[in-house]
Amino acid sequence: MARIIGGLGTSHVPSIGAALDKGLRDTPDWKPFFDGYEVGKQWMRDAKPDIAVVVFNDHGNTFFLDRVPTFAVGVAETYNPVDEGWGPRAIPAFEGAVDFSWHFVDKLVERHFDPMVCREIEVDHGLQVPMELFFGRPEAWPVKVLPIWVNTIQYPIPTPQRCWEMGKVLREAIESWPGDERVVILGTGGLSHQLQGARAGFINQAADRAWLDGIASNPEPYRTMSREDYVEQFGSEGAELIMWLVMRAAMNNDVNLVHKHYHAPASMTGAGMVVLENAA
Repeated sequence: MARIIGGLGTSHVPSIGAALDKGLRDTPDWKPFFDGYEVGKQWMRDAKPDIAVVVFNDHGNTFFLDRVPTFAVGVAETYNPVDEGWGPRAIPAFEGAVDFSWHFVDKLVERHFDPMVCREIEVDHGLQVPMELFFGRPEAWPVKVLPIWVNTIQYPIPTPQRCWEMGKVLREAIESWPGDERVVILGTGGLSHQLQGARAGFINQAADRAWLDGIASNPEPYRTMSREDYVEQFGSEGAELIMWLVMRAAMNNDVNLVHKHYHAPASMTGAGMVVLENAA
């Protein structure tokens, strides 16, 4: 069977990609942020996964507000970078893990999920940036991808518990897959930020730092929090953190926190990452 070799949580702030495009990686504003990811990049080089499952949200680039699926799963052969307003970025297209993606879709339906199934779709910074943060800028990505979109843009967004349940189905799909692929799961989004309204510019560094520890050692409170609690603690856009729960639920109850990193602000966002491995 295939097996999970690690779970990674990471921010997917669009300005990260812009900083890389503009050659700002080692400037004073960005160097502390990018330096904190070097351990994660080395972990990925050593781990050598075959498939990367990336849990993210579209930002009005592929799905607009007239049609917003709660959950969507890609089964395409290729995912091209979408034009987010200044032309598609000069990064390679992403090869889909087609057969495994269909297997996951089938498991979701068996477990009473009703995902939108996407046979042809482009991907925005929600997937692009996490892949760059852990794989750099290769001529071709060394893994195939299974993209999972979660609605965190337009209410009602899914509950944290529902994201947790999806993670359990993801684990079941991986463990029932007859291949021997090594799978890494990336839960993306956050950390605390709010881009509009009376609290525009809101960052909660204390809650962010607690999250990076708690998602590894004690995720239960985050699974049972209400959506309103997420907005209160992490900001309206910080509610994206529910997507990390898909990753965490697919892991063992006990995990090892291999590395964590936090930096604020990255643009208007508290940003960071964790690398988790299943405990023996």
